[in-house]
Amino acid sequence: MTQPTDNRREHLPTALSLAASGVPPLPLRAGKVPFGNCRRCAGNACGGRPNMKTSGPCTCPRPCHGWAAATTDPHVINSPTWARVWREAAGVAYHPGGAGLTVVDLDNAEAIAWARASLPATRIVPTTRGEHWLYRGVMQSANAVRTGVDIKSSMQYARWLNPGTGAITVLPDVVRALIVKEPPTAHPAAITVPALVGGGECPHRTPTYLNRGIAMAEQRITEARDAVHATVYRTFLAVLSRHGRCGCLTEAHTARLFTAAQAKGESPRHCTDAWTNALTRLGL
Repeated sequence: MTQPTDNRREHLPTALSLAASGVPPLPLRAGKVPFGNCRRCAGNACGGRPNMKTSGPCTCPRPCHGWAAATTDPHVINSPTWARVWREAAGVAYHPGGAGLTVVDLDNAEAIAWARASLPATRIVPTTRGEHWLYRGVMQSANAVRTGVDIKSSMQYARWLNPGTGAITVLPDVVRALIVKEPPTAHPAAITVPALVGGGECPHRTPTYLNRGIAMAEQRITEARDAVHATVYRTFLAVLSRHGRCGCLTEAHTARLFTAAQAKGESPRHCTDAWTNALTRLGL
C-alpha cells in the first residue's frame, strides 16, 4: 500500500530558507493557489491581517488571507498549525512586495520578446509557460498590463520556482508606467455595474443626502494618492453599508463610482471585483 507523501520534507525547508533570506513565504495547495480561509476567517469576518483591504489584525494562527499570511517568522512557518498545511502543500509562494521586490510575470513567448526589447536586464526565473523578471522595488500589482504580462508586487503572491540567474536591478520607470492608465475620454463607453436587489425610495435618507454622499465618495477615490485598490474597496463598502439594503442606489450612482475608480487606473474587472467583495462582506 502506498503511503501518503509528507510534503513538509520538500516544501518546508524551502520556506524556512526563504524566510531566513528576508523573503516571506506561504504554502500553496493544488492549483497553485493559497489555502482557503478557515471557518473563523471565512468571509473576512476576522477583519483580515494588517495591510489587507480591510482593517485588521487577524490573530488566526493558520495561513489564512493568501498573500497577507506570508511571513519571515520561522516559529510561525514551522508551527504545528502550519505543519498540517505543509503536509498537503503542492508548492511554495512568496510575497514579492514583502521582500522589496516586483515580479514582471511573462506568460508567453511574445511577452518575453517584448521584455527583452523593452526592459533592462535583471534576474530571470524560468516558469512553466514563460519567465519571471525580478526587480528591486515595490509597486502596485496589476494583471494584464500587456498581453501575457502581469505585475506582482504589493498585495500579491508569486510562485517560488528557483533562485533564477542574473543580478537584480532597480525597478525601472518603464515597468511602473505599465499600470498607468490614460485618462478617460470626454464620452466614455457605457459602464456595466451589478444591480442591487430592492427598489423604491430610501427610507432613511433624502435624495439630496444620497447625491451628496455619492459626490463625497467620488472625491475620496479621486484624491487617493496611494493604496487605490484599498480606497476603492473601502469607499464601495461605505456606500453599500448605508444604501445597499434599501435599494435607493441606481445604476447611475454606481456608474459614477466606477468611473471615478477607473479614472484612478482601476480596470473594469477590478471595479466589479471590489463591488462584489463589498456586497459579500455585507451579506447583500
